Amino acid sequence: MKKKIIQRVLIGLPAGITISYLITIGVSLTLATGSYYPCVPGLTERFGNEITAVVVQTLLSAILGAGFAASSLIWERDDWSILKQTGIYFAVVTPLMMLVAYVCEWMEHSVKGVISYFAIFLVIFVIVWLAQYLSWKKQIGKIDDRLHNQD
Repeated sequence: MKKKIIQRVLIGLPAGITISYLITIGVSLTLATGSYYPCVPGLTERFGNEITAVVVQTLLSAILGAGFAASSLIWERDDWSILKQTGIYFAVVTPLMMLVAYVCEWMEHSVKGVISYFAIFLVIFVIVWLAQYLSWKKQIGKIDDRLHNQD
């Protein structure tokens, strides 16, 4: 189990950085000013300069990726129900996501900002969960059909 966790963490670290970097490119393209925005201005202000802000955001994005990747082992617990897996996974990744988002200033630092960010995270979580669930259900159905057709 420890070996699997380490493997997932090692995959998650660069994945988190890559996803964060791609999001900054997407935001920069969306703003369409011709400039690249590596982080939000509030993070630069908090740390006094852009390079420190980008380093902090990169490190936290790596930790976020590692946390999501290591937590994915929860889905491999065959002795847990899908409800238990979902609840535990959500309980693990949500505080991690919220903390990183708060520190990186990806959300407004107010009750409204935290609730809004959580609501967006929840909607994305549910959409991804449903897509995965339907995909697995379809794959299991195909396997079941092949097993029944062998008789």
